[in-house]
Amino acid sequence: MEYFIITIALFVVMLVYFKIANKYNIIDKPNHRSAHTEITLRGGGIIFPIAFLFFITYEVLFKDYEFFLDNMVEPNFWIFGAGLLLICIISFVDDMIDLSSKVRLVFHFISVTLLLYFLNAFQLLPWWAIPICYILIIGILNAYNFMDGINGMSGIYSLVVFGALFYINQNVTNFVNANFIIYPIIGCFVFLFFNFRKKAKCFLGDIGSLGIAFWIIALVALLIIKTEQYKWILLLSVYGVETIFTILERLKLKENIFDAHRRHLYQLFANEKRISHLVVSSVYAGLQLFINLIVILVNWPDWMNFLVILLPFVILYLVVKLRIKKQIADIN
Repeated sequence: MEYFIITIALFVVMLVYFKIANKYNIIDKPNHRSAHTEITLRGGGIIFPIAFLFFITYEVLFKDYEFFLDNMVEPNFWIFGAGLLLICIISFVDDMIDLSSKVRLVFHFISVTLLLYFLNAFQLLPWWAIPICYILIIGILNAYNFMDGINGMSGIYSLVVFGALFYINQNVTNFVNANFIIYPIIGCFVFLFFNFRKKAKCFLGDIGSLGIAFWIIALVALLIIKTEQYKWILLLSVYGVETIFTILERLKLKENIFDAHRRHLYQLFANEKRISHLVVSSVYAGLQLFINLIVILVNWPDWMNFLVILLPFVILYLVVKLRIKKQIADIN
């Protein structure tokens, strides 16, 4: 009953937000980078910070009041929530008015700092590892933002990642309150109802892509800390490989990696090959699901996981991208 009520509540939130977005013209206008041609409501990802507020409200008011007291003392869901809401608020403002990269970076730095406190990283890690964590986390946040370019992509991909984390939490090793995974899963389903369409009702916006990424990073990090296994980073391998190799390609071409572009493989499929957004998004999610199953089922050392699972995927990605680019060049 709890999850049914939350699902209905999130649907209501989305419908109310659509009215607000229409009234205040919070829209996404197509540009030369876009894979869509029609004006669409932006900021549908507001559902994820709202889902967190529902999560914390239920845990505090309806489930266990002592949860509230216990989590006021040490790094906890409140600190995570502060970081999540901060990055979502600044991202929502950026969705409406273009903020400078310096302003965004300052708020991202503060949010990541709160996330590291939540993870107790400042006590667990040596000092030299902290700057690496900042770079890695901010990199993943931006990678998620880069990959949010076609209908259904980040919604269904995130559903696969959250689903894997939920399975691990329930059947492999318990590393977090289950509702901390279930609530964003519900958020994904509700968002996809409006986004996984040929003509999407809304897009995530920066508030959604960064909000989801922030939540997933927290969960993956908690899992790594609990198991002391780094293989779980492979739960994000499809987005990671796509982003890293696209950046390398752009650096090779001496392009500004922060400028809009259409060099991602998914963009080539959607824009140049004219393959359905929903098909491309489903293939990306399916590939990540396949990788997740292997990562969960095998119990190899970390180096073998990266060698046996990641390396073949990197080779596959490069071969497919080179072939697609050649086909496009031949047509042009």
